Amino acid sequence: MVKRTRFDEESCPVARSVDAVGDWWSLLIVRDAFDGSRRFGDFQRSLGVAKNILSTRLKALADNGILEMVPSGARHDYVLTAKGEALFPVIVALRQWGEAFAFAPGEPHSELLDRCEGRPLRALEVHAADGRLIAPEDTEVRKV
Repeated sequence: MVKRTRFDEESCPVARSVDAVGDWWSLLIVRDAFDGSRRFGDFQRSLGVAKNILSTRLKALADNGILEMVPSGARHDYVLTAKGEALFPVIVALRQWGEAFAFAPGEPHSELLDRCEGRPLRALEVHAADGRLIAPEDTEVRKV
């Protein structure tokens, strides 16, 4: 078995974030948690992932403080923590990128809608502290 490369001591926030939630199963679990999944079986049915892989990913997300295991009868629920809920803009950004680039024009796909208005969300934008819209060329990374 190939040993997974760890990034938990990197000075780059992107690398550390990928270390916590970077594999596709983990991001899809977080997506499903936002959609209301709480039980192991809910995640398993939605994702169709092998139980051993799901168990490993759920444990890692709980160990990283993204999900919390909450007792519920004889079993437990997996609930997003504040740290997990803070991933909402990441999931929305991935969804919007996918809508723009992963589907052919007119190809049907799921939509994330505002519950109050029943309409799709406005595209995410990155703004400077003063409110200006920021493009990649407007930024720089100050490395340690």
